[in-house]
Amino acid sequence: MFNKNNIGYGILLGFICPIIAIFFKYLLKDNLYLINKPLMPFFIAIAINLILVCVLHKKELDKTSRGIMLGTFIALLFILILKFQLKL
Repeated sequence: MFNKNNIGYGILLGFICPIIAIFFKYLLKDNLYLINKPLMPFFIAIAINLILVCVLHKKELDKTSRGIMLGTFIALLFILILKFQLKL
């Protein structure tokens, strides 16, 4: 599954967990008691991507792990900008 070693593939993998976190945050906004902290799904997404980076680094797929870090950083920066409604 993780045999490709390029940054583009890593960025794609890095965007998947934050997008799923956004989906679950708005889907289960009022229905789930466990997620009572607004940024908890995003911390979980970061943890999952950190595990992926560790696994890929051990397999010596450095470009893919860098892409995951870059994708996660961009996605969560975008989410925080939207959350706090900063004007650039």
